[in-house]
Amino acid sequence: MLAAFVVAIAAFTPYGTALAQNAPGLSPSVANTVPTDPARDAALKSYLQKHFKIPNPEFITLGPAIKSPIDGLIARQLTVRNEQGQTAGATLFLDQSESKAIVGGQYLDISTEPWGKVNMGAVTLDDRPVLGPADAPVTIVEFADFECPFCAHAFSIMETLVNTTYKGKVKLIYKNYPLNAHPWAMKAAEAAECARLQNPAAFWDFARYFYANQGSINIKNIQDNVDKVAKLQKLDAPSLKACMDNPQTEAHIKQDQNDGNSIHVSSTPTFFVNGIPIVGLADNKVIDFVIDAQLGGKSPSASATNE
Repeated sequence: MLAAFVVAIAAFTPYGTALAQNAPGLSPSVANTVPTDPARDAALKSYLQKHFKIPNPEFITLGPAIKSPIDGLIARQLTVRNEQGQTAGATLFLDQSESKAIVGGQYLDISTEPWGKVNMGAVTLDDRPVLGPADAPVTIVEFADFECPFCAHAFSIMETLVNTTYKGKVKLIYKNYPLNAHPWAMKAAEAAECARLQNPAAFWDFARYFYANQGSINIKNIQDNVDKVAKLQKLDAPSLKACMDNPQTEAHIKQDQNDGNSIHVSSTPTFFVNGIPIVGLADNKVIDFVIDAQLGGKSPSASATNE
């Protein structure tokens, strides 16, 4: 969770590493301390919790409000911890109405929507691999790379989330985002896409295989591995090869890449939960927090009780 907090800062500002380091301690005194309002503090915590995807509000600590050297701004120490007791901190600067803030070089308008939602309207979501029901109230769009080790770990989390934890409530749409640094990722993406065209379920079998065998796959043997999985899945091998060689298949993958670039995806995995960005390998509690919020605050157990 703490890593997700730091990554969240990095996703929104060029000064993203600022919160990876503890900010200098503030020294309040009777002369420079400013009174705080509990209701405003609660609203501020709620905003920060949603903006930085912090699952437990108790992990957020706000220090005393202190007059800053800049006229009209107050400063507070913001500290976020995780369950292991590790902390990250920064100085939070607020205007006197506490509706505007600066933290880690990032400007925050606390009066606006806190999640940082992205408009997914221009992103192509049709004719893509899907897990979960079409009418699920929560849609997760994942940009991933078959050669990415973090994506491999996230894959099992996503499968459990869609098929078990939030069964019937979450739909996952997979967008290929092979990185230039990964030599066989594009070919793997083309193979999985062509397998999907023969049998939609085969895409997930290819994904599972690529992620499970990353350590032994390389640019020289990727085609042998593709042929192996195609045979296991009883796919038409010549049709699969012809599809992989078709320029339209590469164009399909590049459309996913262009879609990712248009909404500022730069690393894998990157998720959009009903448009809410989660960058990197977030832990289960972060993802659960965002999904539960989109389900109206109902956890899976609570929903099951009401059904």
